[in-house]
Formats: sequence, structure tokens, C-alpha cells
Amino acid sequence: MTNRIKITAKLRPVLGSTFQPTGFPDVGAATFTRFEEDQEIRSLLVESVQSMANRLEATAWSEAGQQPVDSVDGLPYVRVVRAGTDEFLTSSRLEAHRLASPFVHTSTLDGSPVLELIRERLGLAKDTPHDRRRMAAAVAGLDPFCLVHGVFFSQKEWWGQPKFLRAVSGVVEAHNVERAVSGGRKADHVRHQLDKEEAGGGTAEGYGSVPFHRTEWTAKVIVASFVVDTELLRSYGLPQPVTELLETVALWEIRSLLDDGMRLRTACDLELAAPIDGELPALDQLTSRLSALIPQGKDVLGDGEPVTVEWSGKKAAA
Repeated sequence: MTNRIKITAKLRPVLGSTFQPTGFPDVGAATFTRFEEDQEIRSLLVESVQSMANRLEATAWSEAGQQPVDSVDGLPYVRVVRAGTDEFLTSSRLEAHRLASPFVHTSTLDGSPVLELIRERLGLAKDTPHDRRRMAAAVAGLDPFCLVHGVFFSQKEWWGQPKFLRAVSGVVEAHNVERAVSGGRKADHVRHQLDKEEAGGGTAEGYGSVPFHRTEWTAKVIVASFVVDTELLRSYGLPQPVTELLETVALWEIRSLLDDGMRLRTACDLELAAPIDGELPALDQLTSRLSALIPQGKDVLGDGEPVTVEWSGKKAAA
């Protein structure tokens, strides 16, 4: 029995040869040296682990419908609406902190604070050890994606601040890279000359013709790497169909992301350049497996209907 499922996929730009990597404030592009045997290889982080988590989760959510895609229909999640209305605001599938999001835990369910609901469901009590199996089942009953992508219940009212690690991780790197420096000019076809004394404003207001430079990159190899920690999922002691379901969700997200192409930014549109390395079933096989597993997990997952909570912007009661 394996403890990890490892998948790698070589990518290439859809348009031309250059691409734009992720950037960080005060750092810019994240370059590093990759050590391969006795060689030092100039490398670049194209997409970070934390950003890839967001992109994997996004494959299972319909922005147009503001709801999960059909393939994962029947899995519970928390839907947040504005208090007193049915106006959709966000959900545990969209929030960076998932169930631990302030939009979730400061909301109310039938007038009761969700903060307390989560505390009770997880069985958190003073002077009491955490029951990881009970907590995992409770999390799965609210939103099983939190066991796939991780959640940290950090509020002081959640005694012990339990944390569930991310079970699926991904990253995109480029190796043997070089800068591709270019530039351009933002043209103004009306205001041909800027006058400091002119009342209409200048470049700060968007007027004028402004030259600019930009740096993109080329690479000998661009590779996306993924790992699914199956041992972590098994450690929660959930019924076998639910454990297999969580693993299948992770593989379904990876396959969906790779099959659809990875348009990470305007100037970073990537596609598969070679067959995938690793055991990754076809999307239709994974979708069919999800359809079979979801009904088998009802003892833990419930009826799969979203839990709709109301957010008013007020601080939750302790």
C-alpha cells in the first residue's frame, strides 16, 4: 500500500515560447538554484503551492452558477448568505480558510453562532484531548474538501486550535530558465503633450504616452508536480468509501486542471507537452467513481445538501 501518489506533467506555453511566472511583493519572480547530481540549474517558481491549492479547488466550483460543479454534487459545504436574505456571498469552498473563515464562523445557523456549532461538532472541550477521528468525521460532514485541502481552526474559542494538513499539494517550476526582456508604450492619441500646469492632469491620472518594460521568461523544462498523501487520509479512520472518496476528489481535481489547460495569468497559458507521469485515471473514470462513492458515504456526509448560514458582519458570540 502506497503512502503517496506522485504525479508530474511537463508543460509548454500555448502561445509562443515565453511565460509570466507568479510574482511576490518586494521580491518579484522567485528564482532559485536546482541541484541535479553535480549540476546547478537556474530555476524559477511558476506557481506556488498555496496558489495551486486555490486552482485545484476552483476546478470543482462553478463561478457562473455560484455552486459546486455537477461532478461533486452531493458533497456538503457551507453556503454563506447575507443575513435576512438569500443573497449568496461566499462559501467554505471559496474562502482561503475554508470552514475557519470569518465569513463562516461569525455567521449564524437558525439564530445560533456557527462558531459554537463547529466547536460542538468537533467535540472541543476544556481539559479534553482531541479525538482526531471524531473531528475528521465532523469536518467531512460540513465540507469534506477541508480534509483534502486542509483547515486550521485557529480561533481561541476552538480549544486546542486543531489543524488538518493539506492532503494534496501541487507546484509548477521551470528549469534552465532565461529572462525574456521586452517593453512597449502606452499611447495617448488625444493628449500628445503633457503640461505640468494643465488642469486636466497628467500620467498620474492616466494621460500621456508612457513607455514601459516587462520581463517574461523562457525555460527548457516547465513541470507541474502533485502529491496526494493517502496515508494522511487513511489516518482519520473514516469509513473506507469516504477515505477513497477524498482521494478520488484530489485526483479528479488534478486531472481536471491538467485536461483544461492551465491559464495561470494573461501571459502564462500552459498546456501538456508530454504524457503524464504517474497513475492518474482519465477524467470520465474519476467522475464515474465519484458518482458511485458519494452515496456510499451518507453515514458521514449526510444528505449532501449545503448548510446555509447567515452573515451579518457582527462578531460571533463566544
